[in-house]
Amino acid sequence: MYSPSHNGSLLNKAVLVLNTNYAPLMICTARRAICLTYLEKVEILVTYNDKVHSPSKTLALPSIIKLMDFVHYNSMNVVMNRKNIMIRDKHTCQYCGKKSSSMTIDHIIPKERGGSDYWDNLVAACQQCNKTKDNHTPEEAKMPLMRLPRKPNRIHYFQQFINHDQTAWRPYLFLESF
Repeated sequence: MYSPSHNGSLLNKAVLVLNTNYAPLMICTARRAICLTYLEKVEILVTYNDKVHSPSKTLALPSIIKLMDFVHYNSMNVVMNRKNIMIRDKHTCQYCGKKSSSMTIDHIIPKERGGSDYWDNLVAACQQCNKTKDNHTPEEAKMPLMRLPRKPNRIHYFQQFINHDQTAWRPYLFLESF
């Protein structure tokens, strides 16, 4: 999956990849989308206002591309890892609301007490709240969760990338009609 870059390069902008049936498949970088275009593996459906230049060509930066060949991939799952838990929780402590890039992962029901590594038992927590909660449940520590965690699906994952540049993505991510 796509991971946004903080260097601001046009070639690192997010591009929505659709299957041949227009189902959202993944997000890649504009660099990857351009390579796929020149390999004739995708069709560009929507472009950004930005353009990229080579010595001999100018190309409108892709925003939405569609694969030429169907890919059999039905999973709506998002891989459970630290990065995706932070994305789901918007880098915000689920106990105090503090927003930071240096969050920890907290087991709502501690591992030592039978808590498991599942989406609904893991949340982003600031270091102070994680230390204060220690080996207790939120109820025991009197630290209620701001919101209950849930397993995201790929559509929710894609929706977070929509900003003013990606309004054309909205119909493909079921946020408005075509």
